[in-house]
Amino acid sequence: MPSPFQRIGIIGKFGDPGIAATLSELYRFLLQRGHSVVTDSRSAELIEAEGVVAMHINRLPECCDLLIAVGGDGTFLTAARAAADFDTPLLGVNLGRLGFLVDISPDQLLSRLAQILDGRYQTEQRHLLQAAIIRDGELIHRQTAVNEVVVHRWVTPSMIEIVTSIDGVFLNTQRSDGLIVATPTGSTAYALSAGGPILHPTLNALVLVPLNPHMLSNRSIVIDDKATIEIRFSQTKQINALVTCDHLEIPDVRINDTIVIRKADKPINILHPEDHDFFHILRSKLNWSGGYSAK
Repeated sequence: MPSPFQRIGIIGKFGDPGIAATLSELYRFLLQRGHSVVTDSRSAELIEAEGVVAMHINRLPECCDLLIAVGGDGTFLTAARAAADFDTPLLGVNLGRLGFLVDISPDQLLSRLAQILDGRYQTEQRHLLQAAIIRDGELIHRQTAVNEVVVHRWVTPSMIEIVTSIDGVFLNTQRSDGLIVATPTGSTAYALSAGGPILHPTLNALVLVPLNPHMLSNRSIVIDDKATIEIRFSQTKQINALVTCDHLEIPDVRINDTIVIRKADKPINILHPEDHDFFHILRSKLNWSGGYSAK
């Protein structure tokens, strides 16, 4: 039976020549199996082969049946944002450090990939966020995030004062270094470092995590992912604030702006090996259980 993925796109970690050998091995393996292979323009320069077909990363999702991200979670996030408006599934190969999203290691690459290309895999949907900057009633900027949207102070020693509303209902006012709004996917990223809870990927939820709040009573809160979150500033003079979406910066945020955050219309589809286990990943990546195993 032919593979369900005939046209495969490869996206490599930008600026890392150390992935050249893995990219080349992956490219040759896919060609030998009879797949049509396209890479992003920068990765093509690292692959040791002739006639590599390349294009801009934003064009890959619409012409491929599968995208393979080779690097770490950052590379996967780049691929996911490119695929956000399409139904192209994503697969991650982990060459980074932690890697919650990229769960295939280089030493298992060919065997795991062969199983997936033969149709033996798990599919998981992950929902994204969209952040919009509204100024004087007009949309100034819109950006997609897989992990989190963060509103935080920028180039200033002072805390920022922000007002948060959920579906038009006032939640709180807080003085802090900022606020993280994270998806279940992002709950194991920046939000986890800031003391937020881990959300299982299947939950239809978002988590709001304050960054170094002035009041210790300001705590993380989990809300329904259908909610619309509005964030405003309560200062009376211009501030230096920054909004980031998975570390992509939206600069020049002004005191009268409103940041509106809601779930994106379409999820992304992630492929995992058949034996994928989220709890095993947590134990492995976070070094839980201290070497003890379940009896």
